[in-house]
Amino acid sequence: MCNFYGHRVSRVQFIRLKQIEKELGTIAAIREAELLKDGFRYSNSIIIRKSAPDDVEIVSAHWEFIPPWIKDEAALKEARKQGIPWLNARSETLLESKMFGAAALKRRCLVLATHFYEWRGYKPEGAKKENKYPYVIEVADSDYFYMAGIWQPWTDKTTGEVIDTFAIVTTKANELMEVVHNSKKRMPTILPEDLAYRWIMDDLSAAEIKEIAAYQLPSELMTAHTIAKDFKLMEDPTAEFEYEELPPIDIDL
Repeated sequence: MCNFYGHRVSRVQFIRLKQIEKELGTIAAIREAELLKDGFRYSNSIIIRKSAPDDVEIVSAHWEFIPPWIKDEAALKEARKQGIPWLNARSETLLESKMFGAAALKRRCLVLATHFYEWRGYKPEGAKKENKYPYVIEVADSDYFYMAGIWQPWTDKTTGEVIDTFAIVTTKANELMEVVHNSKKRMPTILPEDLAYRWIMDDLSAAEIKEIAAYQLPSELMTAHTIAKDFKLMEDPTAEFEYEELPPIDIDL
């Protein structure tokens, strides 16, 4: 799962993907840092996709992979009420999925981020039930990173409006994320530069798509710390907050 993430890309003027360098300041939608992207607000986010054999484009797209059988905005809102968010696509079933398969083959993208959020379940001594503690997770010594994504256009058949939509690909949790996201044990597919480039630029086989989609960034390349439970209301939702009753993450990094 990855339903909350953020970026501080306003701190840098350019992003680089192998030999391709792009200026961020030309994109109005990303001039300001967005420390918290809440998937359930169904807003736009930054994606990077192939635009030419040796070039990419940075675009603003709707974070919610809307299937073509959704007729219009009214039908979309009704689907949301039924608890069917299309924010993520599981790597294990990506190509077999009737909804995601074509996009995985033909319309892959990267989602720019500097951190993401997850919850750790823990039952303190004497507590009647398990409590949830939020964490922010980052890639160590990195200004930003790329999450694997897939995108597709969607047409509102009532208004005729066409928008680009996307989902973030998720994979099984690595050792660190097994502790942090200890309920479903999932994490976004975070790609190092070489794999990120291949994901959007290369003509990949089905086997290669599956392999890259399932990639787990090693735990030693990631950091995680607890944040306040009301982090969504804070000016800096990534600010560290300690809980006395919560044991530290104990893994060998």
